[in-house]
Amino acid sequence: MIVLDANILLYAYDSASPLHVAARNWLEGIMSTGVPVGIPWQSVAAFLRVATNPRLPGDRFNIDEAARIVDGWFEQPNVQFLAPGERHWAALKEMLVQGQARGPLVTDAQLAALTIESGGVLHTSDRDFARFPGLRWTNPLIEKKSKR
Repeated sequence: MIVLDANILLYAYDSASPLHVAARNWLEGIMSTGVPVGIPWQSVAAFLRVATNPRLPGDRFNIDEAARIVDGWFEQPNVQFLAPGERHWAALKEMLVQGQARGPLVTDAQLAALTIESGGVLHTSDRDFARFPGLRWTNPLIEKKSKR
């Protein structure tokens, strides 16, 4: 399962971002396939918080527009909300301790734990996730060079 971090979602909808085109193309591609995509509540909330904040630079939306965008994601048959399950606290505690996460990194630890719990691969442009052992993650916006 592909698990989405908010930064990928935000880049896809902010035409002022230098990563907009790559993020938009990648997101449209995965949304239109049968590949399972999980979007955590944390990513939805972060998207809404940033995308509707008129004090931030870039493209911003009113709450109705932003809610319609989120609705559109979940109308796709391969997309689902990701919520913590029974093993979440154990996974989160491990990410906090092993990743030495505190302060703002606690939210990253939550996302890492949720990704591990779901058996997914986190798709993010945030390199801070490298600190969490056992987390499978990738940056889909970096062009991968093929090995010869």
